[in-house]
Amino acid sequence: MRVLELYSGIGGMHYALIESNLSYQVVAAVDINTTANQVYTHNFPNTALLNKTIEGITLEEFNKLSFDMILMSPPCQPFTRIGLQRDLDDPRTKSFLHIVDLLPRLSKAPLYILLENVKGFEKSAAREYLVKTLRECQYTVQEMMVSPTHVGIPNSRLRYYLMAKRSAQQKSDAQTGQEAPVSFHPTFQNLSPTTDELQELQISAPSTGPAEDAPPAPHICPPQDKSHTCPCSTQLKATLEVQKKQIQNSDLSVQQIQAFLEPQEDVHEPQHLLPPKTLLRYAQLLDIVRPSCRRSVCFTKGYRKYVEGTGSVLQCCLDTSVEDVFPSLDQCSEEEKVQKLLDLKLRYFTPREVANLMGFPQSFTFPESVSTKQQYRLLGNSLNVVVVAKLLQLLVTPELQHKDGGPH
Repeated sequence: MRVLELYSGIGGMHYALIESNLSYQVVAAVDINTTANQVYTHNFPNTALLNKTIEGITLEEFNKLSFDMILMSPPCQPFTRIGLQRDLDDPRTKSFLHIVDLLPRLSKAPLYILLENVKGFEKSAAREYLVKTLRECQYTVQEMMVSPTHVGIPNSRLRYYLMAKRSAQQKSDAQTGQEAPVSFHPTFQNLSPTTDELQELQISAPSTGPAEDAPPAPHICPPQDKSHTCPCSTQLKATLEVQKKQIQNSDLSVQQIQAFLEPQEDVHEPQHLLPPKTLLRYAQLLDIVRPSCRRSVCFTKGYRKYVEGTGSVLQCCLDTSVEDVFPSLDQCSEEEKVQKLLDLKLRYFTPREVANLMGFPQSFTFPESVSTKQQYRLLGNSLNVVVVAKLLQLLVTPELQHKDGGPH
């Protein structure tokens, strides 16, 4: 099976192909990020890598590649919930639109397409345009939200996935004027999602969890106005957050963090410990996990540059409980506060550990020329290899699978 890897980054899709055990040949990888391309070439020196814009590739050039599958993870910035959400008006969607526009004109349409993007893409005009085009081209389309926790990895990274399979016999939904509901493959129907992911799993299905826009429950005191928030609401939010983490840590279907950590002797701890200034200023914003935990928050490209919402930190000293330290911090002097926090020995996850949590194999490495900061940024822009591998297995029919896997 000939595969075209678009927005190839550091090779997450390529590693997913390996993990999936499918028979494949990556005919070309395409990306314009020079640092990511260095990493890709370092790990896949024999794969043709095109360092050019996708919109600069002509129809004739695409046809010459003669591919059976497209794997792609387009830029997420136009769709992310914390961004401007400019969607099709964002210049960064230009390459994606070029692909969709060329799809009906290819001399040989690919049998399979797999796309990954952030939550938010499912509500975009870009997604509507893609699905409409795929159905007009006789593809069966399946969409879902999946997080690594659903495949046993202790890291929350909820992402939108679209899988399309071409069938000449399949009647287009566009012809019937009806849009097929978003469905789950049986493998993913019995998931035990985390509390914050529960309402986000199916795009079209009614929410089974507390919706963001739902009215507050009777026992929650709603804010009177934007300048006033009821204290009991803040306390309840904190309580629910603790309960959510307890539920996540009790899910035995998810592995413990310690299975993804580097050997202690391989970690240069002083380099990764949080400095006193960061502890003093941002302690209350940290997401702290222990090696025995079965959860961690999504690692983003801003990990170590920013504190809140960019990834978890690891508690290395297990003699002291976080629950014993934090309630008493307000009564401590600044010096005492710093010492209590330092005693926890909180450190950042290393790039290797983040790569482990994202499913990259031990054979994956960074060139020495790539700095630690760049490694975090590249990993934050990548995807979970194990999740994509599972989806590839679901997408491709059994007769195309090869028991030995790897390139053929």
